[in-house]
Amino acid sequence: MRIDIVYDTVCPWCYVGKRRFDMALEMRPNIKPDIRYRSFLLNPDLPPEGVDRAKYIESKFGSGGSQQYDRIMEALIKTGRGTGIDFEFEKMTRTPNSANSHRLVRLAQTINKEIEAVELIFAAFFEEGQDIGNTEVLVSLAAKLGIEEDTATTHFLGEGDLDAVYNESARMHRLGITGVPCYIFNETQAISGAQETEILVKMLDMITAGDVEEPILQSHA
Repeated sequence: MRIDIVYDTVCPWCYVGKRRFDMALEMRPNIKPDIRYRSFLLNPDLPPEGVDRAKYIESKFGSGGSQQYDRIMEALIKTGRGTGIDFEFEKMTRTPNSANSHRLVRLAQTINKEIEAVELIFAAFFEEGQDIGNTEVLVSLAAKLGIEEDTATTHFLGEGDLDAVYNESARMHRLGITGVPCYIFNETQAISGAQETEILVKMLDMITAGDVEEPILQSHA
């Protein structure tokens, strides 16, 4: 079974979705899927250095939208606890351009640590408040994956994989994906949103049994 997971490293629901998907796989240890993470940039036009977090929130929610933002964060914090995530939004001072963090995932893929890289980046951003658009931060995270400092530094100071990240994101948009996370099974069936673990388990069972005959796209906010 092949599963393409479309995600962005700055999407908190993608972090929740990853944890729920991990739990679903733990409940079906007989299933050993080929998992591939696909880049989806929610903010492709941000400057490379990112933007101040407070200014970004104001631009998105307006000067009077703090209550709406607070409600969303409260819901995420509560949901995160159910999956073992300790969201620390108050530690986040910048909203990064996520392209470079996707490049780290691609670099980690060369040593078969793609999934570990995704988890590490999510934790660094959402639980530690690190700027995952910063080269020094990414080199430090690469070291935790076993990637040599010189290799990582050279990678991020150049433009290796940068076009690939933007091109893949554009391709995901052309496929009709408008939100993440999105899980694509065997390139035919898809389910979007941070689905509950039970739903993901049912999806795995249906695909394994071959019970899904028509392509489906099921959404969940």
